[in-house]
Order: sequence, then C-alpha cells, then structure tokens
Amino acid sequence: MTGLDTTGAVMSGMATRLARTAAVTLAAGAIGGVALLVGEVFLARNRQYAQPELGLALRSTVGRTGAPPLRLVLLGDSAALGVGVDRADDTVGGQLARLLSEGAGPAAGGERQVWLSSVGVSGSRSTDLATQVARALLGERPDVAVILIGANDVTGLRRPGEAAAYLGAAVRRLRDAQVRVVVGTCPDLGAVRAIAPPLRQLAGWLGRHAARAQSVAVVEAGGTVVDLAAETGAVFRADVGTLCHDGYHPSADGYRVWAHALLPAVARAAAGTRQR
Repeated sequence: MTGLDTTGAVMSGMATRLARTAAVTLAAGAIGGVALLVGEVFLARNRQYAQPELGLALRSTVGRTGAPPLRLVLLGDSAALGVGVDRADDTVGGQLARLLSEGAGPAAGGERQVWLSSVGVSGSRSTDLATQVARALLGERPDVAVILIGANDVTGLRRPGEAAAYLGAAVRRLRDAQVRVVVGTCPDLGAVRAIAPPLRQLAGWLGRHAARAQSVAVVEAGGTVVDLAAETGAVFRADVGTLCHDGYHPSADGYRVWAHALLPAVARAAAGTRQR
C-alpha cells in the first residue's frame, strides 16, 4: 500500500469514527433534551397556580345611565374570568368596561353605561366554547362578545387547526345572533415565568402557531382578531409585574395591558351597536 493509500485509509477510518461519535452525541443530546422537557412539563403541571376568586362578580354595571347600555360579555378560559386578581375592576373585562364607559377608544361615541358579564370558565379549551355561547345568549342578547382562549389548547397539545375550528364555530354562532365578536388570540406563552426554558420557548412557538390558526378561523367566521402575543408579548417578557404570583396568569397590570390592546377593536364594535 502506498503512502497515499495509507493516508486515505486513515482519514476514512477517522471520518467513520467521528461520524459514529457525532451520532452517539446527538442521540445522547436528544435523549437528554427530551428528558429535560419531560421534567419541566412535570414541574409545570404540578406547580401551585392561582385559582378563581369566588367573590368576583360575574355581572356588574359600570358607568352612569343615559344612553342605551352596552351589553359586554366575556367568554373563554381563566383570562375571561380574571384569575390572578381579586377585584372585578382589575380583570380584563372590568378594565375594558371602565374604559368603554368613559368613552375611551376610537369611534367610542362618548360615555355610556356598560353591562358586563362573563361566562368564562378557568381551564377551558376551544371545545368548551359551545356551552359558553349557549349561556351567553340566554336572556337579553349581548351587543359585543370578547373571547379569550387558546392557552389551554396549546398546553393540552390540541392540534391548532382542530382547536381553531371550534373557535370559528363559536364566533359564527354569535355572529348569527347579531353579536359583534372580538377574539384575543393565544397570548405569548414564551413570556410566562412558571415554565422554564427550553420548554418556555417551545410553548411560545406552539402558541404562535395556534394564534395563526385562530386568526384565520375567526376572520372567516366574521369576527375581529386581536393578536395578543404580537401586541403585548414584549411587555410581558420585559416586566415580571405583568404576571401574578404564580408566574403564569396576568396580574392587574397584565390585564390592563391586554385591555388596552383589545380596546380599539372592542370600541369599534361597541360604536356599531349604536346604529341598531
């Protein structure tokens, strides 16, 4: 064997050994990464999270009488219920109602009284919206519905398209009943402190995919979309004070950020109800 042949054989053998070492390293890294994610999922699922405050009023009246009242109803998960705060005024619904009663937002048309209610249920997924829509349509029909949903679909690993289809069906039923609908899509799960990296980054990525599917379904059903992750994610990532003590649910400040993000769309929807 010539010197060139020997060198070629050595290099070939070295390449083979390096390839095998790389494969073993990658496999070990993948297994380690999966184990890390599994451990973080276990920790995330077994944390102590904020619970709904039973004292929070699900129905309230905000603002002074005068013009015909605006009937505002919230549907969805813990966000629609205000988990993380202990005063109705601090919930996203309470803060939206106050802003609307003061005439805030584009085309608001001045001060008005707001009748606020919520049929949201903590832990809800998009499959649960059908029952909530039925409850929302009982009695006097609401003028505007705000739906906050998606986080539990993501953490439950529901397929984005499937979850979005249930959301779209709920929006369509409300629109068929002449209710204007604004949907706040899945918030930025990459901002929550209750989930450690790299699971936090994975949750954020899954949340963005869910939000895109939600947006398509809502628009097709005749609703209005507010991308909460795009509008408010940077604030939640920068300011830990936007989350309550559990590092997952919004605080009063966090709900305020959401309320102001939702306000333009909700105010335009509310202005349209004056034309009825």
